[in-house]
Amino acid sequence: MASLSLFSFSLRGEKLLQPSNRALTLLFLTQHKPCACFKIMSLHSTSSGTVMYEVPGVDVEQIDHVVEQTFERYTSKTMKRNGVGTAIVWFRNDLRVLDNEALYKAWVSSEMVLPVYCVDPRLFQTTYHFGFPKTGALRAQFLMESLADLRKNLIKKGLNLLIQQGKPEEVLPSLAKAFAAHTVFAQKETCSEELMVEKLVNKALQRVHLPPIPEKSSSQTGTRIPILQLVWGSTMYDIDDLPFSAKNVPDVYTQFRKSVEAKGAPRGCVKAPVCLAPPPPVEDWGGVPSVDQLGLQPQKVSRGMKFLGGESAALSRVYEYFWEKDLLKVYKETRNGMLGPDYSTKFSPWLASGSLSPRFVYEEVRRYEKERHANDSTYWVLFELIWRDYFRFLSVKYRNSLFYLGGPRKVERPWSLDQKLFDSWRDGCTGYPLIDANMKELASTGFMSNRGRQIVCSFLVRDMGIDWRMGAEWFETCLLDYDPCSNYGNWTYGAGVGNDPREDRYFSIPKQAQVYDPEGEYVSFWLPQLQNLPKDKRNFPGKQYLEPIVPLKFGNLNKHQGHNKTIPRRQTNYGRR
Repeated sequence: MASLSLFSFSLRGEKLLQPSNRALTLLFLTQHKPCACFKIMSLHSTSSGTVMYEVPGVDVEQIDHVVEQTFERYTSKTMKRNGVGTAIVWFRNDLRVLDNEALYKAWVSSEMVLPVYCVDPRLFQTTYHFGFPKTGALRAQFLMESLADLRKNLIKKGLNLLIQQGKPEEVLPSLAKAFAAHTVFAQKETCSEELMVEKLVNKALQRVHLPPIPEKSSSQTGTRIPILQLVWGSTMYDIDDLPFSAKNVPDVYTQFRKSVEAKGAPRGCVKAPVCLAPPPPVEDWGGVPSVDQLGLQPQKVSRGMKFLGGESAALSRVYEYFWEKDLLKVYKETRNGMLGPDYSTKFSPWLASGSLSPRFVYEEVRRYEKERHANDSTYWVLFELIWRDYFRFLSVKYRNSLFYLGGPRKVERPWSLDQKLFDSWRDGCTGYPLIDANMKELASTGFMSNRGRQIVCSFLVRDMGIDWRMGAEWFETCLLDYDPCSNYGNWTYGAGVGNDPREDRYFSIPKQAQVYDPEGEYVSFWLPQLQNLPKDKRNFPGKQYLEPIVPLKFGNLNKHQGHNKTIPRRQTNYGRR
């Protein structure tokens, strides 16, 4: 197996975890050129001899300790509630207790809170244009783990999670009537499919008639109708705090970033009361479905990174990356890596499911800067979170045009729908090791580095000329961190139909391989047939590998060099749709 050496951070002050009985900890102490630090990594050996990394790489006992300590910091013992009756919290893409404003508002405005998650069958149908599975098995498993963890953390606060199979517009009105709930609180979404569900829920709630509240208020007479109250909570900067209206969001990221940074810091995290009890009397809270019960074939991760779903894992990953391993201070130097768990934060799957609050990440970065060190790397994590905000707010401004072939700028360009070419890209059989390795990682783990995403996007749309929406929908199927705003925003950006002023952004495979995988460690990890080749031949194996399915638009593999028009400064993750 190739030497795995793309994880770098300082060992100074590092507390090394003892390996569990399932894990083997290997230390590689070699010099890292960009930042003069050391390399270390934790590998989990499987029975087949392959390597798998658990993210976060901490044991259950430590996860529980991290969650307990974090919740304690964000709990207020002086909070009082003054509401009446019952309120429902409709969990969607906000699967957390910490910094959940919808949950807090429901508690304040009621005597009892009913947390609900609807397993909507539409999430497991097919994508809009090309009929791929809308949610792949790996993301489904991650989602179910997140629900189990949400239930666990709600129980700690005196509640529970009611899990119902069905469409929200059918489930929620029925529950509102059964429990006489005066309000359904939920996180506000921005894209068409989610907005349509909000509209249907609101319409269905208007047909529910509740009895008046006895002896509570003289103004409450006659029947009542439960209301849907949507709360903004998916971004670091609140939509009401922007220095411009949603319709006037700047098209260029730099202008957006400078404007919001000049406005000031994001809002602080919403603290929770010590106890959220009591819950309403529920006979059956429902079970967390298994992947096969969702109509999917279960898939195990045996190689690469295996992410654990849920808020507890998310908080533990922040602790592990920032505080335990002290990786934050070198993030900017390592973020373009492609192999292993520690070249970047890996927060995106939890951000996409809402298991992790971006405002919490902001506060942890600021705390790290005060207690340890502030530099370009600490700022760069916030820089990336602003990219995530940018795409979310663009989705409010441009709505469905993010999903159109011509993108927000309505660019007309001939695109191919060649199924053979697309299948070779999807299956990792293009004949270009760097493309194939990235696509195999995606299919095997549900994750791909940001650098890899930009490279495979460029190859699909520039070298193959394939309709970019095919790539975007395949990412929708596979990615753990799939988010409609980030995913389609990034694909329009990469395809030259978005708001990027640099329209013809091309990533030369030879150039990218030379810079980001010079010894072929990444490609040989995912393509074991390349491991016996000399390191300088792994990305350029010639006839010892598959015949390239298309010639490159720019670059010559034989000369190991290529023309790269622009290697963009932007580093952000594609995400969930």
